This record gives sequence, structure tokens and C-alpha cells, in this order.
Amino acid sequence: MLPDNQLRRLQEALSHQRAGRFTEAIRLYNRILQKTPSNFDCVNALAGLYAQLGDVNSATPLFRRAAKLRPDLADTHYNLAVALSMSGHHGEAAGHYKQTLDRNPRHANARNNYAATLLQQGQIAAALQQYDELIAINPALADAYNNRGMALQNLKRLQEAVADYDKAIALRPNFPEAHVNRGNALQGLRRFNDALASFEKAIAQKPDFADAYGNAGNIHCQLGQHKEALNTYEHALSLQPGDSEIKSMRLYAKMHLCDWSNFDAECADLISCVERGLPIHTFVTLAISSSHELQLRCARLFSETKFPPSDKPVWRGEVYAHDRIRVAYVSGEFREHATGYLLPGLFEHHDRSRFEVTGISLGSEEESPTRRRIKNAFERFVHVRDKSDQDIAALLRELEIDIAVDLMGYTQNARPGIFTLRPAPVQVSYLGYLGPMGADFVDYVIADKIALPFDQQPYYAETIAHLPDCFLVNDDRLTISPRTPTRAEVGLPDEGFVFSSFNNSYKIGRPMFELWMRLLRAVDGSVLWLFEANAEMALNLRCEAQRCGVDPSRIVFAPRVGLPEHLARQQLADLFLDSSPYNAGATGAAALWAGVPLLTMIGSTFVGRMAASMLHAVGLPELVTESLSGYEALALKVAGEPDFCAVLRERLARNRKTHPLFDTERFTRNIEAAYETMVDLSRRGERPRSFSVAEQGAAKA
Repeated sequence: MLPDNQLRRLQEALSHQRAGRFTEAIRLYNRILQKTPSNFDCVNALAGLYAQLGDVNSATPLFRRAAKLRPDLADTHYNLAVALSMSGHHGEAAGHYKQTLDRNPRHANARNNYAATLLQQGQIAAALQQYDELIAINPALADAYNNRGMALQNLKRLQEAVADYDKAIALRPNFPEAHVNRGNALQGLRRFNDALASFEKAIAQKPDFADAYGNAGNIHCQLGQHKEALNTYEHALSLQPGDSEIKSMRLYAKMHLCDWSNFDAECADLISCVERGLPIHTFVTLAISSSHELQLRCARLFSETKFPPSDKPVWRGEVYAHDRIRVAYVSGEFREHATGYLLPGLFEHHDRSRFEVTGISLGSEEESPTRRRIKNAFERFVHVRDKSDQDIAALLRELEIDIAVDLMGYTQNARPGIFTLRPAPVQVSYLGYLGPMGADFVDYVIADKIALPFDQQPYYAETIAHLPDCFLVNDDRLTISPRTPTRAEVGLPDEGFVFSSFNNSYKIGRPMFELWMRLLRAVDGSVLWLFEANAEMALNLRCEAQRCGVDPSRIVFAPRVGLPEHLARQQLADLFLDSSPYNAGATGAAALWAGVPLLTMIGSTFVGRMAASMLHAVGLPELVTESLSGYEALALKVAGEPDFCAVLRERLARNRKTHPLFDTERFTRNIEAAYETMVDLSRRGERPRSFSVAEQGAAKA
């Protein structure tokens, strides 16, 4: 029992606290504790007051003291756990939530928070068990179903997650957070229209819900609805002006529309965000900047924020001794896609006496000729879209994969979280993302001496490995439709030089477009042939042409068609004009395969040098220029000298069959040599180091 005077002071302090006179209450609590430091009621009350004021640093040691004074009380452990969670000590918080539940198993808030803490720590199965127990105790708790849905979503059990979100919404119809979570799960199921409807319901219930607008923008972007995406991102930023990731996605949407309004200022703002340590989507930096430092810093921020390395790697250093090297290719694009068109020949040409090859498919199961061919090329093909990162990593470890090749990087639908778990001794970035990953979980990036010289190693966390000819794989079985359409059939004039550039619209920038317009003004009767990515892009470019003094009708827009048909019609072009700072990749290779010479300006970063690599590998290095002025002069020479243009086309037609760029078997032997070097170094316990594969397939480390 407290002495009467101490009891009166405690009651007085509580009165001050209830009246909002916090300074006086704190003074009295401290006077009591000077006299009776083990006064539990006073310690607990003062801790609660500091928590009420948001002073977690002062509250936490007092709650810790209270828990030691009365360890038998569930609420002392609960209060301490909440304070620890708020201060970021989630592991210790989980222990006290558990002690709360040991004393009061029906403490709903403790169980809910305990599950959330486990989820945050990546203990998803354990979190799910807690939510199950919470729902068994209180089946009418909407929050429990919403949070259980989030746990299921982490496990990629998306259908079950949607069912739980539906239960949460049925219990609490006005639940915007559950609608957003439901939309995210539906997006994972590729039910995009249903996902948009969920985001719209969240916005209707909470009009200032910036995340709902941002997520809806991402869906529009994924569907190629870039005008709608831009409008939605603008709304998100009006609510949350400092969101650096949404800023980057807004600019990305504008680039797809060739909307260059305020472009330089928005680029400068994004660069400033990265310099201030704010994450943006890394893919955007590849297209707006040629700065090695910026691309690396952006990638590091993105990986640290989104994909921190696991402290529990799946592969623990075991040395495999397989008769054949086991390679797993991991991609969500084993389909009718630029990546899907380049890769089948590589998979088919692998030497099965030395390599066991597995395909890990992260994407849709929708059948297509390309997907069927890819599936048939693998010894083992596993569809894992609905599995968690942990499950996929465990599968790779179970299969004792020697080399896991990530064909996605940080592109749409990528799953870098698999590689953070270190499922294989050697982990390689190839093809899908041509920039630094900025992460320790990637050992190598496959490139060549032109596309990514060794002097760029300081800007890559992963080690550079060089193939001898060109880093870009090509499929020498790619079919060109046997019928070439007439010019009139594709909207081209009967006469005149045809400049073409079938790159994605986000790669087209104002400086290059203005150069192209100068070419049209200088070459009478010439036209520029582009993909019509979207109607707004076409309208904006026609307006830009008018501003540059060029009749907009001299830009001819081509609809998207199947690849064989596109390759056939592309033969009508005279010259492919590359973009900068982001070059043509698969699109440039398609032009060369169709027999159309490609003109490029070599840049400084990987994405700005890949066309130069291709041209060297096909024996046309003279089409690689060093500056925009050189690019413009050479384009005029090709357009103005028919004999010179004819010589280029004839040489390309010959070289296509004799040079390395389209020699798929040769490429496969070279990349196999690279894999052998990587595995040899790993099995000897050596760290990854740069090396070049020699011309005949032998590797020099």
C-alpha cells in the first residue's frame, strides 16, 4: 500500500493528466518515483503519459520497468510491445506480444499486432497461424480478415487473399484499405479491370487516399493506358506532392505519350530526389540520364528499400558436384514478348551433355507459339507465378541449381525477392534489365566489351563478365512472313526515302526527334515511320513536327502486328534511326534481321551502347557515331547517296549469315563458357571476378 501522501499525489497527477496539464503531471509522477521507485501504478501511468505524448523513447524504458514490476499482468507486456514496435524493435516486441498472449490468449489487439510483427519480419506462415487463431476467437473482426489477406498475398495465395478481403469488406463495407489490398491481389491475378474497380471504391470511400490513386495509375500503365495513368498519378501527387516514386511513374507515363512538357524540370527533380536519398523507379533513370553515378545510386536506394538481402539465405555455401552444370532461367516473359522472341534458340542449343537447363516461369500460363517453343526447349519447365518468393527460392535450392539467371531485373512483373534469399551459389543478371542492380545478391552481369566496358565496373555492384561478340542473344530461326506488303498497304508513299524507328515511345526524346525533323526537311520526299504506341503519342508527335516546320503527314504511324508480319513490312524501310540515351535492343536486332541498316550514336551507359555492340557483331561498325552531329551527317549521307545505302544493305544481307550477331549456336557456346567459369570460381570458394570469354569459347579469368 502507498502512504496516504503518496496516494494523494498520484491521484493529483492523474487529475492533471486527464485535464491536459502534462508538465505538472510529469513533475508529480517523478516526485513520487523519487520516494518510491517501485511504485508500479506511478511507473505505468508515467509511461502511458509519455506514450500519449508520442515520446516513445521516454515511454519504452518505463514500460519495461512496469513489466518487470508486474510480469504477471498481460497489459504490461502489451504496452511494452506496442512501444517497442513503434521504436522499430520488432523482434523484442514480438516476444512481449507472445508473453501477453501467454497470460491472456483472448487479447485480440495483442494477437493482431503480434501477427503484424511476424509478417513484418517475414515469418509469414507464423503470422497466418496467429490470424487464424484471432478469427477463431472473433470471427466478426474485419481487421483480422484484411490482415490475414495480406499474409496470404505475401505467400502468393492470391485467390484466398481476395476471399479474405471480401469477408473484411462484408463485415465493414466502408473499409478503403481493404479495397486497396483487394485491388493489389487482383492485379497479381491479372484481373486488371476488377483491380481498378477496387481502387475506385477505395477512392470513393476515402477521396484523399493517395496510395489508391498511385496503384490505379500503375494498372493503367501496365495496360498501356498511359493517358489515364498520367491523370491518376497527377491526382496522387496533388494529395502527396513529395512521393518520389509516383513522380518517377508520372514522368514515365508522359514519356510513353511523348509529352515533353516540363520534361527537363521533372528530370532535374527526380535526380534531386535520388541525391537526397529518396527512391524512384530505377527503369526511369535508364531512359532520362547517362550518368553512371545516378543509375547506381538509384538502384542501390531501390534495392535497399524494396529488396533488402535476407539474413537467412536458402543456399548456405554447399558445394555441388553435379555431372552437368544446372542452370535455371527465371522470367515472367516466356511469351509473345521482346525477350521471349530472343531466347528460344539459346535454350534449344544448350549442350545437354554439359548443362541441365530449367525454366522458371513467373508469368501467365496463356499459351502461344512462342511459349510452347520455350517450354519444349527446357528439360524442366515450372510455372511458379502463384508461389511465394520463399517457395521459389526453396525450389531452386531443392533442385541444387548451380546458376540462377534473372532475366527480369527491375522490370515489370519481376521478382527480385527470390534472389535476395540467395537460392543458388551463382546468381546472374542478364538481358531483361540493362543497368546496375545495386544489390549484393547479384554476382554477375553478362555483357561485352562494347556494351559494358570493364572501366564501368565501379558503377556496378555485380561483377561484369564479357562475351566475345555481343551480349545480345538472337534467334536464328525467327520467321519473316513470306509476303512483303506494298508501300501503299502500310501507308508509305510510293517514292521517297523511308527513315524508320520502331522503338518504344518512351525512348523518343525531344533532341533526337528534332534531329529527325531536320532530316525530313533536308531530304525531299522522305518520311519517318514509327510505331503508334498510343493515339496521344501520335497526336503529340504530329504537333511537334508542325512546330519544327514539317508537314505532320510525313510521319507515318504503324499499328502493332505479329512479329513475322512486322519483320516483313520493315523491309520497306531504308534506314533504322536509333534513339538515345536509350538504344534499340530487340527492336534494333529485328531491323537488322529484316535487312535494314541501323544508325546509332554510342552513349556512355549500357542502354546507350547496345546498338553499337550489335553493329560491330554484324560487321557494320561505320554506322556507329560518336555525336549527334555525326549521327545527323551520316543519316544524310545514307539518304542522299543511293549507292552507299545499297552497299550497306548488301553487306548486311551477307553478314547476317556469316557474322556472330545471328549465330545462335556460337552465342550459346560462349555463354556456356561464361557459366563454366562462374561455377569453377564458386566451387573453388573464390569471390566473383571479371573475366572475358575468348573467341573459341575458352574463358580467361
